[in-house]
Amino acid sequence: MMTQTFSFEFFPPKTPEGIEKLRNTRRQLAQFSPNFFSVTFGAGGTTQQGTIDTVLEIQSEGHQAAPHLSCIGSTRDNIRQLLNLYRDNNIKRIVALRGDIPSGMVEVGEFRYANELVEFIRAEHGDWFHVEVAAYPEYHPQARTALDDLDNFARKCKAGASSAITQYFFNPDAYFAFVDEVKFRGVDIPIVPGIMPINNFTQMARFSDTCGAEIPRWLRNKLQAYGDDVASIRSLGLDVITDLCDRLLTAGAPGLHFYTLNGAGAVSTIWQRLGL
Repeated sequence: MMTQTFSFEFFPPKTPEGIEKLRNTRRQLAQFSPNFFSVTFGAGGTTQQGTIDTVLEIQSEGHQAAPHLSCIGSTRDNIRQLLNLYRDNNIKRIVALRGDIPSGMVEVGEFRYANELVEFIRAEHGDWFHVEVAAYPEYHPQARTALDDLDNFARKCKAGASSAITQYFFNPDAYFAFVDEVKFRGVDIPIVPGIMPINNFTQMARFSDTCGAEIPRWLRNKLQAYGDDVASIRSLGLDVITDLCDRLLTAGAPGLHFYTLNGAGAVSTIWQRLGL
């Protein structure tokens, strides 16, 4: 029986109020004993210090922290220092990403793709780190074609990835089709679905249009029809996401990774409804 992995993702807060809010969120979510908390890393490393501070605080509280490491705009020396810092603090899990190219950035740095970052981590630290990579069941919005994206993903995995976390999606068929296609390419690492709770339709629609996550037409129309009725949006969102998680786990997904947006409410309700 495969062990399932459950995790929660945060972004580094930028204000004292944000730091306090995240501490409260963490306290609430820690009761579910997740395998780890991951912390994002801004485009071009804009929130690098915030990521480090948040990760070290999580680790000091006795939880497993998994910092995101984005290679765009980074040098080998810069990545090496971060890896050494994390290893010295007994951090054993890294989320290795290419990262978004900030507008106006001319030099992408010494790494161009995530597979190069994964290779570098393995060359420097062997098997010390459990290396997570990103997967896009509906394909990366910047990929030339769907087949190119599948090949890119396989390349990252063969470079030494331990497991993958997907971009969020609302269509489970997209996830299962993706898993089958990469298996055909020789990839057999666990691919954990990324889950985005629905709290705010406008924000979610903006995120989804940027990252290429399809909102099913019926769902988009129904959420739009609720207008400013926040309670109805959240109620429908809880039903839709709980059902999605249930279908994924029943069909054998190796866990769930929740994009919390630094809030605990919706995630806690979904977790309890699933009986995890």
